[in-house]
Amino acid sequence: MENKLSIKVNVADRTYPLNIDRKQEEVIRKAAKMINEKVLQYKQRYKDKDTQDFLAMASLQYVIKFIELENKADVAPVYNELKAMERELSEFLEKE
Repeated sequence: MENKLSIKVNVADRTYPLNIDRKQEEVIRKAAKMINEKVLQYKQRYKDKDTQDFLAMASLQYVIKFIELENKADVAPVYNELKAMERELSEFLEKE
């Protein structure tokens, strides 16, 4: 239990109590800050919407960015292409 930490995080004017690993605190607080900044941007831009809309748009924007980064890190297509090239080279060398 000594590695656990009880914190309160504010997201979009709501406080959420969390029990986390101590090593996660910085990341969690940074994530909450980023969400709050994005929600504030939407609040300033769109006066006729509510907080739920802003949270949804912030979530969508961050998940899109996450997926884009995840796809960039996916080496499977490159690996598969290299395996196919290796097969072709092997077949060619066997014919020779």
